[in-house]
Amino acid sequence: MNKARRNTLEMISGKIEELRDELESLRDEEQEYMDNMPENLQGSERYEAAEEAVSSIESAIDSLEEAVGYIESATEN
Repeated sequence: MNKARRNTLEMISGKIEELRDELESLRDEEQEYMDNMPENLQGSERYEAAEEAVSSIESAIDSLEEAVGYIESATEN
């Protein structure tokens, strides 16, 4: 791989990492929302929706981390 393509991949990897950081922040906010929900709402539809959102965001974070790993592998060759 030439230097220009390697640099482009590194730039893309950096953007993905920035997006991952933003998702982590949103996940943390949603988790805090859940944690501060009154006890009588825990187990409610609203609580379950927040719990599902946290889980989905975590899956997205994992996928972005996997993508960065693939990009790193590509630039090593």
